[in-house]
Amino acid sequence: MMFWRSIVGKLWITILLLVSFVLFILTILLLEYFENYHVNETENDLSHLATKIATTLETYDDNDVARAIAWEFADDVTKVLIIYDENTYWYSPDLETIGNLPISYFMEEPTLSKVFTEDIKVSEKKYIDDSGMDANFPDEMFIVGSPLHFAGDKTGAVFLYQSLNIVEETSRRTTTFIYFAAGVAIILTTIFAFFLLTRITAPLRKMREAAFELSKGKFDTKVPILTNDEIGELATAFNQMARQLKYNINAVNQEKEQLSSILSSMADGVITLNRDGTILISNPPAERFLQYWYYQQGMKNNSEEELPIEIRELFEKAVSFEKEQITEISFQGRNWVIIMSPLYNQTYIRGAVAVLRDMTEERRLDKLRTDFIANVSHELRTPIAMLQGYSEAIIDDIASSEEEKKEIVKVIYDESLRMGRLVNELLDLARMEAGHITLNKEEANIDEFSDKIIRKFQGLAKDKGIHLSAIKNQQMIGSLIIDPDRIEQVLTNLIDNAIRHTNEQGSVTLNITSKENGVLFEVSDSGSGIPEEDLPFVFERFYKADKARTRGRSGTGLGLAIAKNIVDAHMGEISVHSKMNEGTTFTFFLPRKTE
Repeated sequence: MMFWRSIVGKLWITILLLVSFVLFILTILLLEYFENYHVNETENDLSHLATKIATTLETYDDNDVARAIAWEFADDVTKVLIIYDENTYWYSPDLETIGNLPISYFMEEPTLSKVFTEDIKVSEKKYIDDSGMDANFPDEMFIVGSPLHFAGDKTGAVFLYQSLNIVEETSRRTTTFIYFAAGVAIILTTIFAFFLLTRITAPLRKMREAAFELSKGKFDTKVPILTNDEIGELATAFNQMARQLKYNINAVNQEKEQLSSILSSMADGVITLNRDGTILISNPPAERFLQYWYYQQGMKNNSEEELPIEIRELFEKAVSFEKEQITEISFQGRNWVIIMSPLYNQTYIRGAVAVLRDMTEERRLDKLRTDFIANVSHELRTPIAMLQGYSEAIIDDIASSEEEKKEIVKVIYDESLRMGRLVNELLDLARMEAGHITLNKEEANIDEFSDKIIRKFQGLAKDKGIHLSAIKNQQMIGSLIIDPDRIEQVLTNLIDNAIRHTNEQGSVTLNITSKENGVLFEVSDSGSGIPEEDLPFVFERFYKADKARTRGRSGTGLGLAIAKNIVDAHMGEISVHSKMNEGTTFTFFLPRKTE
């Protein structure tokens, strides 16, 4: 079936039909020509022979001699009838192939009887369909009549008739020869057509195969140039097209790779949107942004890639007003500035490009800059003011008794200790951040270490009516190479903060989980929690969840910053999760191998 659909099959069928049609028309014309030619030749021969016999009969006086000569003129396939009158007539000797037609047939037939009545020559092709005739008569004969003149103006006739089967036999032989020639012509045409078409289509098949290879990305494919004709020029053009296509594809791929590298390397997120708001292109920072938003909304990343409402509204404004739009959104404790610009396609807007810039660090630094002076001033102002006030009381001799003087001196001493502790913590933190922290590592048993920390805070927890406990996911956590004093400082800070920010009847839990590559510590409380906007700043210096900064509840605000630096020095990680009025969980992980 595929052969008939191919170019070779179609051209072969076309050429064969064309040659067959031409041969058919030529055969019809030749057969008609040969048949007419033979009939005309037979008519001419019979007419000349009839005239010759009539002349002989009129020339010789001896009728017997004249008839004998006449019979000699006739050949083996021609019957001669000499008629003097309807009672006197002679037939040439009998032939095996044809019998004697009755004389009445010649006398009564309208055309043949004109020889007698009009004294003219006649010729006619007759079909013998009389069932009374002899079976030897052929179905079709050609009859020629010539007038015969006698003395006394008497007119007779000489009739010659001959079977046309000979003509038909000649026509059949001619037809057979023509059919044979036509068959040979068709066979030669088929062979020639296949040879020619194969020569023509072979390069085309190679071009087709090369085109399939090009469609698969194999741009080095070349078509061999076999001829110098139009097909050869087509092959040359095809090879040039392949080279140009390879060059263009490589150029497009390079531009695509450059664009992809640029987008992937950008710190800002980029989202290209279609006219209907669907996402066309996004780089990794933008995908992380969308993942954060999906998580915030409690959604899974669906195939539709739904946009945040703020971005969609910004997109609609940018497309409607054809102007750049800017907005800022916050979620998951991070701040994002979004710049939406229309994307033009020559004369109309075909979408928009959104640039998402994570401004969390900048906002955090701005907040730290604005809060740092206030925090330091507040932390130093209170003890300085108290030192100044109680010193003036001593100088002015306001204290009347020795006990009051001792109490004032005790306050001055406590505040100086507090200032010293604040300064020392600031110096420690500065050294840690500068990378000058010194760790005295040793192998510590985590079970004993954790029990020691819990016992340390049991008294404070009971005084506040808080349930303090330790949970170990395995009976024996094992040992860990750490600086016990520093890690104790971290846990002390975290547990102390948890107790101070948990109300009575609350709970504080130390959860320790042994991992294959380290130990995970979790300090959880059921306290008031940390606001979401403050989560990015909990490990910064002077951060305090207590905005009122009450003396009995707040520390220096440096504990968590120091704890983070200690954990970082142990090559660990620390993080916080919190929800308002549900509690806070500080988690830090210490690896078993820190080198």
